Amino acid sequence: MVVKISVTVAATAALLAQLTGGDNWNALGCNVLEDLFVETANLIIDYGPKDLGYHYIVLDDCWSVGRNESNNNSLIADPKKFPRDMAAVADDIHELGLGFGMYSSAGKYTCGRYAGSLRYEEVDAKTWAEWGVDYLKYDNCYNEGQAGDQKISEARYATMAKALNATGRPILYSLCNWGEDYPWNWGATIANSWRTSGDVFDYWDTHDARCPCEGADSWNCGLPGFHCSITNIMNKAAFIVSKAQPGAWENLEMLEVGNGAMTDTEYVAHFSMFIAPADLSILSNAAVIAVNQDPLGSSASRRWMRVPGSKDPYSGPALQLWSGNLQSTTGGDHDDMLVLMINGLGQTTTMNASLADIVANSGPNGKAPQLQMSWEVRDLWANRMTNATAIGIISASNMTGNVTTGWNATTFSGEHRYNATAMSYAQGLKEKNELLLGNVTMTVQLGGIFSVIVEAHGVAIYRLRYAGSDRKRKRDKL
Repeated sequence: MVVKISVTVAATAALLAQLTGGDNWNALGCNVLEDLFVETANLIIDYGPKDLGYHYIVLDDCWSVGRNESNNNSLIADPKKFPRDMAAVADDIHELGLGFGMYSSAGKYTCGRYAGSLRYEEVDAKTWAEWGVDYLKYDNCYNEGQAGDQKISEARYATMAKALNATGRPILYSLCNWGEDYPWNWGATIANSWRTSGDVFDYWDTHDARCPCEGADSWNCGLPGFHCSITNIMNKAAFIVSKAQPGAWENLEMLEVGNGAMTDTEYVAHFSMFIAPADLSILSNAAVIAVNQDPLGSSASRRWMRVPGSKDPYSGPALQLWSGNLQSTTGGDHDDMLVLMINGLGQTTTMNASLADIVANSGPNGKAPQLQMSWEVRDLWANRMTNATAIGIISASNMTGNVTTGWNATTFSGEHRYNATAMSYAQGLKEKNELLLGNVTMTVQLGGIFSVIVEAHGVAIYRLRYAGSDRKRKRDKL
């Protein structure tokens, strides 16, 4: 049986780099059972995501049946859904070499109306530590009005942070308050990640009244809402990228890859900004994951957003240029650069990116030193796993059963793919592993411009590497 998983991005202060993992909510909702959850964890091994760095498997809402009044009001796992108890489930996850995550809410109830953790922070944190929990997703439902002010929200979430720290067990803390009360101003002081928006839905750019705030002031959203599109969340994140730091990251919500309402091109764009064969091939792109894992820990910034034929960048589907710094892989003092060109239009479009735009704000008066250099341009989606290979991995995994057979998707059919279990992304980048650097497509010379054809609702994503100085200026095309 093939079980679909949803993917979330979070971070750990110990590793100082963003980590990925699976959360059952988007695929299963409340219909989660122990066997199904553990089977999903096995698929992270069998299909290869673990060796690409996917580490946490998170049990979302609907897992409890209330509190045990005779045992310090500790939470009780639903014995029908989890008959062996939660510690046994955690042991299974740990035996696979994965981290075990759980869910609660900083309210009287969780969003599914199960017991929440408000005023039970210490006892719940102790319970999770005893069970062997490694990750907590902490929601915002039924908060009894303890919101509307940054200090009030910060205090509510800080109570759980203190309780988790008091257990002595390292538990990654994912603050999920939907971007309410500006968590980018205070979240980094108490949590490892913080949400920037309401809940994502399987939309590319569909407007939904349940997710307001789409214009230039979208960051200042009094009602986070839900059913938010990818472009809505992307726009909200654009205003607060400077708030992220190693060990405390903005969380752009779960990836929707595999849920079926967007095209392959739209899912590629969504993943670049963070299990059918096509889904597995998207989730297995080590060159893009390496950007997420980059040791420099720097966020990309939106350099411009343009609507063709309009002076208002928020008047319709737009073209966007994002860029940022990555740790150098050339052994010198010049950082690599990340470039994303996003086409929000309904048709394939040629987009132009100038070095001046890419390195904006890197030097005074447009005199960034990078403009005097040549740059090797590497396509990070050029080596995407083929659907044929993905089909083979899924078929072989289903035939062999599970990880205990010795099955390893990383070496399927003799095809070598990156294995982050054997070598971390930081080390792979240090050693200039070609699987992480993408394919060379061209060189952009002194102050140059390059043109890229981008599919509708798609993205072109490149790593630029220092290639020396060059006194020529030209326009290049991909």
